[in-house]
Amino acid sequence: MGTHQHNKGDGAKYTKQRRPVKIIYREEYNTVSEAMKREAQVKRWRRDKKEKLINNNNALSGSC
Repeated sequence: MGTHQHNKGDGAKYTKQRRPVKIIYREEYNTVSEAMKREAQVKRWRRDKKEKLINNNNALSGSC
């Protein structure tokens, strides 16, 4: 789901209450199962490790 959909209220209940949403990192997977496994993995990380993931990706892609 993209930023536009979240900001118009089509996102999860959590994001509906916390707008506007700005997506700063994303990964693509072939299946929902793969994506959910990755999400669960990242959610277990400490904040500093998550920030490194975001910052390393932005340095490679040149975007934020």
